[in-house]
Amino acid sequence: MDSGLVSIIIGLVTLAIGFFIGKALSAKNSGAQLAEAEAAAKRLLEDAQREAEALKKTKSVEAKQHFLELKEKHDEDVRQRTQRLQESEAKLKQHQQSNTEKYQTLQKERQDLQKEKGEFQKAISQNEAEREKLTKELAATAQKQEQLNAVQQELLLHQERYREELEKVSGLKAEDARLQLIESIKEEARTAAMAHVKEIMEEAKVNANKEAKKIIIQTIQRSGSEQAIENAVTVFNLESDEVKGQIIGREGRNIRALEAATGVDLIIDDTPEAIVLSCFDPLRREIARLALQKLVQDGRIHPARIEEVVEKTRKMLEEQIMEIGERTIIELGIHGLHKDLVRVVGKMRYRSSYGQNLLHHSKETATLCGIMAAELGLGQKVVKLAKRAGLLHDIGKVPDEETELSHALLGAKLAEKAGEHAAVVNAIGAHHDEMEMQYIISPIVQACDAISGARPGARREMMQQYIQRIKDLEALAQSYKGVEKAYAIQAGRELRVMVEADKVSDSESAQLSFDIADKIQKEMQFPGQIKVTVIRETRAVSVAR
Repeated sequence: MDSGLVSIIIGLVTLAIGFFIGKALSAKNSGAQLAEAEAAAKRLLEDAQREAEALKKTKSVEAKQHFLELKEKHDEDVRQRTQRLQESEAKLKQHQQSNTEKYQTLQKERQDLQKEKGEFQKAISQNEAEREKLTKELAATAQKQEQLNAVQQELLLHQERYREELEKVSGLKAEDARLQLIESIKEEARTAAMAHVKEIMEEAKVNANKEAKKIIIQTIQRSGSEQAIENAVTVFNLESDEVKGQIIGREGRNIRALEAATGVDLIIDDTPEAIVLSCFDPLRREIARLALQKLVQDGRIHPARIEEVVEKTRKMLEEQIMEIGERTIIELGIHGLHKDLVRVVGKMRYRSSYGQNLLHHSKETATLCGIMAAELGLGQKVVKLAKRAGLLHDIGKVPDEETELSHALLGAKLAEKAGEHAAVVNAIGAHHDEMEMQYIISPIVQACDAISGARPGARREMMQQYIQRIKDLEALAQSYKGVEKAYAIQAGRELRVMVEADKVSDSESAQLSFDIADKIQKEMQFPGQIKVTVIRETRAVSVAR
């Protein structure tokens, strides 16, 4: 198509040249004009050729570019088709592999079924053989049973004849002999029956409370903390009695300033090298003790200095309270406690309840709660909540301001204000039954609080009750006839009774043990259970000379 266009252009140029030549000839111009016309025609022809060449090159370039575009499009189509073929081939291979695996699985299942079928047929054969064997054994057993029945009938006949002969010899009827025999063993049967009743009752109690006692005992055994009893006084030791005069001051102004600043009574008597600090509040006693210690070490004791030192001591003790609280929660593994509650926990160190240090009691209760919740299998989250509630259950006993609320309700209010979990708030408020228990950790906290407070020696009031209960227990056992000695051991959980061998028999020992246990259960109040052991010993002593 490009060559045809060039030919057309050349033809037009030639036609123009011929036109000019014809015009020149028709005008009969001179030779010079003809030469010019030829030259002009030549130039036109050269220009036409150059334009034709340029146009040819342009069209050639456009054709090549168009060819390249078509080739690139063709290559892209080929690449896409190849890619689709490869994807189809991969899917086909995957499908083929899946079918192969399914086929292999089916083959394996088929083999397993064949194997099970063989085992089943084998089992059927064995069952048939066992069935035949059992049939034969049943037939033999039936035959033996018939023989036994015949022997039994024969024995009955012999027994009847023997009874008739005994009646003739003894002169008593069988019924009269039976009554005499029953009467003769009546006392022995009664003793055996009482022992049997005791055994049944103990077994019923153990089975009824087995899991609860097991959990409580394991919890107590795994947490055996020492008890610290705080008093209402603190003794401040001095290096010499000469310091007492400086503490008293002129006309007693120093001691009055110290008492006014701390709220603690300072008792200075004839006790050598000692001053007694008296106050019901352990926190104020501690402030007074530390302030007095600094004043004695410094040597400058006067009212202004006393007020300054007391104020610094109070601030220092406030920092120590926060440190004690933080150390306690780290020790127990409790996280995310509000700083106000951390401060309250630290203040527990300087509070006591019935003579028992409140922080020690709360830490022990928290440990017991964690152990008991874990023993019950309640999960790690509930164990952490139980331990948290155990630590905070008595925070109402250390309020910054006195209120009319009980310490349980006040503690629940403080915990709720600090954003504690609802289960923790409920456990704090319900540990003295002043709120309804709504969560599983509430009875756990109540039980562990009672366990911690009920330890022998934990609290002064409980210690007195414990000693009195031990005395009453021994006195109760010694009130029975034939008892020589009675000792309460194992913290009152076991009572050992020694009886006189010539007054109490072996059978009566079992009856005595049952009677003492029954009387203890009816007349005394005690935690857990008390084991009553009656010991009867017979000694024979001879001397060889």
